[in-house]
Amino acid sequence: MFALLLTEGMDPFYQNISSFPTVFFTFFLLLSIFFWAVAVLGLVDIDILDVDLPNTEGSFELGELSNANPNVLAGLLMKFGLQGVPVTVIITSISLIGWIISYYSVHYVVNLVPDGILHFLVGIPVLLVALLIATLMTSVIIKPIRPLFKKAQQETVKHVLGKTAIVRTSKVDHEFGEVILEDGGAGLIFKVRACGDEVFKKGDKVVLLEYLKEEHLYRVVSEQEFLGSSVDT
Repeated sequence: MFALLLTEGMDPFYQNISSFPTVFFTFFLLLSIFFWAVAVLGLVDIDILDVDLPNTEGSFELGELSNANPNVLAGLLMKFGLQGVPVTVIITSISLIGWIISYYSVHYVVNLVPDGILHFLVGIPVLLVALLIATLMTSVIIKPIRPLFKKAQQETVKHVLGKTAIVRTSKVDHEFGEVILEDGGAGLIFKVRACGDEVFKKGDKVVLLEYLKEEHLYRVVSEQEFLGSSVDT
C-alpha cells in the first residue's frame, strides 16, 4: 500500500497538493491530522484553541465586536455561525473541504494556466472561493452536532465542581488566571477567577467552586479554605 504512494503515477497528485492554492489547505490539513493523532494519545485537549463566545444565536455583526468580545477570531466565528463546537473541529472541517475544492480546481482549471505570476494570480480567487465555500459548508455541518458539545460541557461542569486543580499561570486573582485539573490524560485547563481579593500563585491548589456561565469560567477558593468549610458544615 505504501509502495503505491512512491510510484510515478502519484506524481500529479503530489504536484497538485503542493501547488498554490491547494498547498495552503494541505498545510492546515496535515496540521489537523497531526493534532488529532496527538489528541487520541491524550496529550492535548480538543478544545485547546477555544475562545470565549457570548451566548448568541443567529447572525452576529462584526460591529458588535466591541460590546461582545474583543477577540476578532471570536467575532468571525459567530459571524459565520461557527460557535458551539471546538475550534479544532472547525479548522479540520474547513481544511478538509477547502482542500478537496482547491485540489480539483487546480487539477482541472489552474493547471491549464502557465506557471509564473499569472498562475499565482489565478490561484488567489480560487483560494478565497474555496475558503468561503468550506466555511459555509462547515457552518451547516456543525449545526446538528452543536447540542452534543453543549451537553458534554454541561456534564463537564457537573463533574469538575468541587474538584481540586493546580494553578498553571503566574497567578490567579479576581480578573486573571488558569488552572489545570488532572484527569488521567493531558489534563483539563479552565479559566478561573479568585473570590474577593485573594491571589494564588503558580502551583497552588484550588477548588473549583462555581461555574459562571456568562463568563465561561470558574470561581475558585483555596483547598484549605474549602476543606475547612466542609469540616465546619
